Amino acid sequence: MEKKTPLYDRHVEMGGKIVEFGGFLMPVQYGAGVVAEHMAVRKECGLFDVSHMGELSLKGPDAVANIQKLVTTDISGMVDGQVKYAMFCNDKGGIVDDILVYRKGAEDYLLVVNAGNRDKDAAWVESHLFGDVEYKDIGNEVGQLALQGPNADKILRKICDDQYIPEKYYTFIENGVIRVSGGREIKAIISQTGYTGEHGYEIYCDAADTVDLWNTLLEVGADDGCIPCGLGARDTLRLEASMPLYGHEMTDDITPKMAGLPCKLDGKDFIGRDAMVALGAPTIKRIGMTVVGRGIPREHCDLYTMDGKKIGWVSSGTHCPFIGKGVAMGYIPVEEIEIGKHLNADVRGRMVEVEIVKLPFYKIER
Repeated sequence: MEKKTPLYDRHVEMGGKIVEFGGFLMPVQYGAGVVAEHMAVRKECGLFDVSHMGELSLKGPDAVANIQKLVTTDISGMVDGQVKYAMFCNDKGGIVDDILVYRKGAEDYLLVVNAGNRDKDAAWVESHLFGDVEYKDIGNEVGQLALQGPNADKILRKICDDQYIPEKYYTFIENGVIRVSGGREIKAIISQTGYTGEHGYEIYCDAADTVDLWNTLLEVGADDGCIPCGLGARDTLRLEASMPLYGHEMTDDITPKMAGLPCKLDGKDFIGRDAMVALGAPTIKRIGMTVVGRGIPREHCDLYTMDGKKIGWVSSGTHCPFIGKGVAMGYIPVEEIEIGKHLNADVRGRMVEVEIVKLPFYKIER
């Protein structure tokens, strides 16, 4: 049976087109459509329901040791209010999931995991715990919204004092206070993070406060172009910003080194490290491509050299409205990687020409 976020009824009321994703019933788009939602985030602001994401709490004297063993990133130097990007790996060095690590205190951490892997990740963490650590899956208690776009800061400041708004990328304020409609104040974690490649915030609140926060942000953001956005725009935005997605750029057989993602092999032990060291330098790596011909290469399309040799595959592909190009990411042998080189992607039996380009396709100054 599919699960619902606290905003499910609101999505239906607002005309969201509901689909199943990661076991949840979620809006893939609203009436404005994916392109309009994408452009709103790039030019003004968009609001996403990301309450389907999972949150895992680890507390206690051995919280750090547990997380260090679980993730690819060194968290020993983290300070309170800092966020780090990391991955869980399996014993072969393949990626179980990519996550965010939030340090709330020296013995108090929050791990944010992807919706599609929510139950798998919770079980993975629980099965590897040791020592003096208190673990709890708090995903059902938490609502999460992503306010993304150039006007996100302006909109949030209408209902939140400056002291509660993080100033730097990948930092957060734990005990934020936000004024919602009706004059009520709610508590929230306010994080300057996101999955769109744009400036913005991810806001974690009590599940019971999610609807009020959603309605308030859309109300105060209306004059600044804030519109509700669905999973469709979330995917085109992340791809335009060259952000990886589990099941596409990351799988149980793709290592962080192959994907070009952060992974500290020196001075730190974690599950999968020894396997990655044994594998040595990656023989295949993730690449970015822009479309030269007509058509859009999608996931699982095979990649060929111009003389017909099959060398790799496409992991994700779409047309990106803001940069106005068809783009794709994929994997090919290291020796075939050359910026400016042309390849062919087999799109349902028709060859579509692409050019290898430097990632990311789109990036803002921070």
